[in-house]
Amino acid sequence: MVNRIADIFTFSEDFPLIFTQVNFWIFFAVVYLFFALLCSKRKPRNLYLFLVSLFFYYKTSGMFVGLLIFSTIVDFFIGQALYKSHRSRWRLFLVTLSVIINLFTLSYFKYAYFFTDSFNYLFNTDWQVVNWLAEWSNNFTSVNYFTADKIILPVGISFFTFQTISYSVDIYRNKVKPLDSILDFGFYVSFFPQLVAGPIVRAESFVPQINAPTKISVSDFNRGTFMILKGLVKKMIFADFIAMHFLDKVFDAPEMFSGFANIMAMIGYSLQIYGDFSGYTDIAIGLALLMGFQLPKNFNSPYKAENCGNFWKRWHISLSTWLRDYLYIPLGGNRKGSKASYIILVIILAGVMVAFNHPGVYILIPAVLTIAAISAHYFPEVERQINTNINLMLTMLIGGLWHGASWKFVIWGGLNGLGIVVYKFWRKVSPWEDKSGMIVHAWKILVTFVFITFTRIYFRGESMDHISRWYHQVANNMDWSNAWNVLVAYQAVFWVMLAGYITHWLPQDFKDRMEGWYGKSPMPVKMAVVVVVGVVCYQAFSTDFQPFIYFQF
Repeated sequence: MVNRIADIFTFSEDFPLIFTQVNFWIFFAVVYLFFALLCSKRKPRNLYLFLVSLFFYYKTSGMFVGLLIFSTIVDFFIGQALYKSHRSRWRLFLVTLSVIINLFTLSYFKYAYFFTDSFNYLFNTDWQVVNWLAEWSNNFTSVNYFTADKIILPVGISFFTFQTISYSVDIYRNKVKPLDSILDFGFYVSFFPQLVAGPIVRAESFVPQINAPTKISVSDFNRGTFMILKGLVKKMIFADFIAMHFLDKVFDAPEMFSGFANIMAMIGYSLQIYGDFSGYTDIAIGLALLMGFQLPKNFNSPYKAENCGNFWKRWHISLSTWLRDYLYIPLGGNRKGSKASYIILVIILAGVMVAFNHPGVYILIPAVLTIAAISAHYFPEVERQINTNINLMLTMLIGGLWHGASWKFVIWGGLNGLGIVVYKFWRKVSPWEDKSGMIVHAWKILVTFVFITFTRIYFRGESMDHISRWYHQVANNMDWSNAWNVLVAYQAVFWVMLAGYITHWLPQDFKDRMEGWYGKSPMPVKMAVVVVVGVVCYQAFSTDFQPFIYFQF
């Protein structure tokens, strides 16, 4: 037991604090005990949770906790200077400085290899990535804390970077006042339930909670525990179980399985990634509620969406709204284009041409751009439509790149953007758009689900070669004669998949009644539910380490 406690409260790559592991719940129990003693006093509470959050990140990423501290210091003082300044140019300089520092930090750790490889491919050079920061840090401290031969991506950097950017921009827009204490701001940046995989928290919604006294109602406690249990079921059963027993086997070697098995794996992957990511955010929201804090809703039954645009209003809502407010609207939104829009578009299209390296692409993209330019010049309405859709496509392409430093993620984002654009035109001519009824509703959901699912091969595939092998099996080796054998051989997985999708598509009022029943039930019943869920989840649990998918972003 002593060794286990030591493992929990010291850094070890073999013992990270993951929501699905017992170590985390021992950690949280200890943290919550001291939180209960301090929660009545705002400043000690905030300081305590800030220190706990730094420790939590240290357990996850080691000495990269210094990067989190650096981001906290920079944006705190920039925020203070922004608020105190009344000169418009100086304010613009400060907010630009904040954005540049944050994006440079993110790009250095996440996109150095991507940008270098793309440059080398385009200009036939042989530049190599050097981890100058690690070398400088190791020389300065005389201790080799960091691996200098490669750049390692810190866990959750995309999430807390976007969070600190929104803080500076919101102060610049006079939407929020800065926090007076750097410790309070550090708490905002690093709050451990949502630190490494979101949801992305806006200053305007969380800062008032930091300044408010702790209030944990019975309703908060009931909903918090319910969300935690729901998140564990999503992650450990609907995500990890099907991944370990079927999906990973297929995706590791798609050529060893039939096209039918590959298609079923993609359908399973849509459930896995939803269970994994929404499971994490459900647990994060639940943990925050137990400490008296409200985190934003991040998922709203996304596979009930009737079109691609509606899907992105339901999936990873904190990122979708962030991209809308801090990228899409500043680029011009649905009103106009901008020079930035055109410059970014040219850069991305040039990258796509390089990534595909096909004569057809070299002809198609310039031809489409030429036709669009001529049409926009002579028809103002066409120009407005082009500008709107350029801004939308750029937002989706950059959103794809946010998910991973690879052109396959850009393609994935572009396909989703294309799905939104096509639907915008289709709904104007569709004879079924204004029709209602169960069949029409189900058909729209099915089409959207199929489209979203099969764009995800670019998300899940490890490389373009890996993706092409998947396509080859689907196109040339469906092997329908053995489809039943696949279903029988992996029947436990497919029963879990069926249960997962049925649960997802249940009416929202039924789910609300289930949560209400749990909240109103007596404590012995709640404890029995916790025991049953815990036993079921950990019966399905594997000793193999299964990190949350979005940790890599």
